Amino acid sequence: MKKALIVGVGYHENKALELFECVSDAKSVESVLSKNSDGTSNFDTTLMVADYKAKITRKELKKSVIKLFEDDSDVALFYFSGHGYVEDTGGYLITSECKDGDDGFPLTELLQLANNSPAKNRIIVLDCCYAGFAGKLSGADDKSILSEGLTILAASKGTQPADTVENELSIFTRLFVDALNGGASNLLGEITLGSVYAHIDKSLGPWEQRPIFKANVQSFINLRKVTAPISFLDLKEIVNLFPKKEEPFQLNPTFEPTEQSYIPENGKKFALLQKYNRLNLVVPIDEDHMYYAAMNSKTCQLTVLGKHYWNLVNEGRIYG
Repeated sequence: MKKALIVGVGYHENKALELFECVSDAKSVESVLSKNSDGTSNFDTTLMVADYKAKITRKELKKSVIKLFEDDSDVALFYFSGHGYVEDTGGYLITSECKDGDDGFPLTELLQLANNSPAKNRIIVLDCCYAGFAGKLSGADDKSILSEGLTILAASKGTQPADTVENELSIFTRLFVDALNGGASNLLGEITLGSVYAHIDKSLGPWEQRPIFKANVQSFINLRKVTAPISFLDLKEIVNLFPKKEEPFQLNPTFEPTEQSYIPENGKKFALLQKYNRLNLVVPIDEDHMYYAAMNSKTCQLTVLGKHYWNLVNEGRIYG
């Protein structure tokens, strides 16, 4: 079972704090996490938003977080979009009734609930100012204590604000949703939090807010499944086309359907090799295109990425 509590705090009793883009952030994340790209169920989500008609108090937020982390689910994910606050005594998530920053929901309580949870995998995703403070020990520089199975993905460093765009998704959440929609998938259509972080990290320049990733996990779990760019059956053929990953594959005109010497069986192999080429698994040698490699009887070989997937298939470490 995969559970997700998704929170967006836009409405505040202090009108100066209102940030309704956070409601859009939460709804967007809930939409993408609840189902895989083929429409099958993914996370069982609970959406909490403070908009014009409702507010979220510290007590309500804490109660919902406790419920999220109280059982032994496979994955328990907490997402928050709103204001964050940091002072010497710690960091806080600001709820609708807050008047001072330290009357929000303490990040230390959030971390304690996640650390003590029996859930196999716990994930905290924070899109707020100073989000990278989450998990930091007070007075211990950047050291943190995360129990095994806990991962934190934060929009910015503990000393940085998080950028928003008026009437749109925040920069971090837009990239987070893009990653879950396929921008961070591998060739099997699988998306992990590690690949999501890599997608966000590469999308933000060195002068922009810097996302923070903290993890104590033995392996990354699959967050969402999207349509794979290649079928598992086609990918499995990589070890048959290349019995030895270091040896090139010899081509000739019999692989090209427009030639009189064309052999249909070779044509099937060539179509698959061309698909590998488009996915950067295979490159032609001494030619710019696979077509000319075949016409001029040249070879093609596995790329570094191709060898990686060859190893995974050969060792039985990926499954359809």
